[in-house]
Amino acid sequence: MPKVFISGATGYLGRPLTQALITAGCDVHALTRPQSIRKLPIGCTPVPGNALDASTFIGSVPAGSTFIHLTGVSHPSPAKAAEFRSIDQASFRASLQCARVARVSHFIYVSVAHPAPVMREYVTVRRECEGQLERSGLNATILRPWYILGPGHRWPYFLIPLYKLAQHVPTWRESTLRLGLVTHRQMLAALVQATDRPSEGLACYDVPAIRAASFGAASASPPVLSPPCHSSSPSA
Repeated sequence: MPKVFISGATGYLGRPLTQALITAGCDVHALTRPQSIRKLPIGCTPVPGNALDASTFIGSVPAGSTFIHLTGVSHPSPAKAAEFRSIDQASFRASLQCARVARVSHFIYVSVAHPAPVMREYVTVRRECEGQLERSGLNATILRPWYILGPGHRWPYFLIPLYKLAQHVPTWRESTLRLGLVTHRQMLAALVQATDRPSEGLACYDVPAIRAASFGAASASPPVLSPPCHSSSPSA
């Protein structure tokens, strides 16, 4: 069975993704705090540890596995700028360190769409993490959603009519698509597909590509993610 290691396995995306990968036949190892083990889906291997401290799980990542990093601040907002450094960036560095020691075959990172006019510190941290991942030399897939609609994240549904209108304005179309909304199901579908079809080198996928990986696609087999947006250094 394909081995997968997930950091953030009890979160908004992590728990349903863990369940989906178990159902697909993957051998899932889930990093979690000891007090949160009960939140994990049945069928995965719990890995008690601290996502911010590589020393607590550095020997627990299966060699040659796929590493999925999902740990981060919940409900990001400009008021949480310090947490983006202390949690999002710190956890990513710990994950990358452990992944390199384990010589994982593939690293999947959920970043954020950029450039963007708001949430600048959040975007800055995610771009810096992308740069570290690129320089690591690991085979990696980077997904860049903007806002993920789903349970507890529904208020932006009111913006959908404005998004549709903006897509018809030539000067706004590109940024509207890049900073578009994706659903929880679309995001999970893209993560499952990225796990099933690992990239060689670095591949980055934006909002239109994530939407194309929807579970609701009519085709008999899941659609392949659309071509990478680019592979240049995020800090360039």
